[in-house]
Amino acid sequence: MNNISVSAMIESFKELFPKEASIAVSDERQFIYYKPSRQVDLKIKPGDKINENTVTFEALTGKKKTSKHMNAQVFGTPYFGTSVPTIDADGHIGCVTAILPSKQQRFLSTFLTLLMENHWLPVPYREIMYLEARNRKTWVQSERGMGTHKYSLSELELYLPDDGFLRCHRSYIVNVNYIEEIQPDSHSTFLLIMKDGSKIPVSQTYASLFRKILSF
Repeated sequence: MNNISVSAMIESFKELFPKEASIAVSDERQFIYYKPSRQVDLKIKPGDKINENTVTFEALTGKKKTSKHMNAQVFGTPYFGTSVPTIDADGHIGCVTAILPSKQQRFLSTFLTLLMENHWLPVPYREIMYLEARNRKTWVQSERGMGTHKYSLSELELYLPDDGFLRCHRSYIVNVNYIEEIQPDSHSTFLLIMKDGSKIPVSQTYASLFRKILSF
């Protein structure tokens, strides 16, 4: 994949990344694309080798999504990175890494603090059913009720544990532990019936990955 096609791909999916994130794309050995943000810039250049002390290296070698706070050892700037490996039909592996300011390690907890009417309530991840982007707000449905969170779905997606939470639509992230059943909705999409009775769509964009992760 050349720089032009990678750039076009990132531009197409820019809504999936927080606005303050720098984006790096690599193959197995080197970075092939980099787009810095105003908030954090690691000065990566296409052709730079992947250092073993980076979150990108860990994701490539482990072949799984990896999120980690990294110190300034490699790039001279601390950062929080989330890397997702990609494997093409020929078995070639690459990686997309979202790079955020290190202060965003504040998300590294086991709960989300929600605004519920006139008070705030810390809700453990395990009690969160799903998150929805609606009317320019992030709504979070939990066992303790529904509240809002100040950050967007794209920002929260980077920090929610990936062993339970899945993006299924541009407007939804679900906790798979609260899925009651999965119904076919069209040729390539699905409808999730949640344990509270809510119905959440799985869009065509996410359907293939959704099926792969849930193995059906």
